[in-house]
Amino acid sequence: MTKSILLVGVGGQGTILASKLLTTGLMEAGYDVKMSEIHGMSQRGGSVSSQVRYGEKVESPVIELGSADILVSFEKMEALRYLNYIKTEGKVVVNDFEINSMPILSGKADYPQNALKVLQEKANTIVIDAAAEAEKLGNQKVMNMILLGTIIKAMGLEEIDWEKILKDNLKEKLVDVNIKALKAGMNLV
Repeated sequence: MTKSILLVGVGGQGTILASKLLTTGLMEAGYDVKMSEIHGMSQRGGSVSSQVRYGEKVESPVIELGSADILVSFEKMEALRYLNYIKTEGKVVVNDFEINSMPILSGKADYPQNALKVLQEKANTIVIDAAAEAEKLGNQKVMNMILLGTIIKAMGLEEIDWEKILKDNLKEKLVDVNIKALKAGMNLV
């Protein structure tokens, strides 16, 4: 059976790196994996999404509306934007974090004040504060690894050697803090 994971965020949050590490780990575990990513003006704080599908045989990297097993959102408004991709019985993991988009910064739009409430009413939603967890580790840039940890735990992928994946794919000086962040994320779900 094919599983579908949708990772969404804003450019600069490390969404693409998290999805590439996830894909690498799944392939090393023997799954057929397809990944698709969209970088909409991502270098300027625009929306970023990665679709990761894995199983015995995966035909397409595309997650259809209403078919994601899990939506992991690095930013609250992005969770709202992609909510219609989640299955009825799917899960949403949302980082309680706000990044104002250009329309909001320019005064042409307002940030949705009730984002978490809407998510919790419409889907099985787990809210985490990855920024606070990253702060405890002394490095704000590890929020993406905390969120990757939530995926690993929520999807039952703990048997994969994630420490090896991080050691093989990150700069040596960043490995230890990222392993701690991954474990912190796994403990939040």
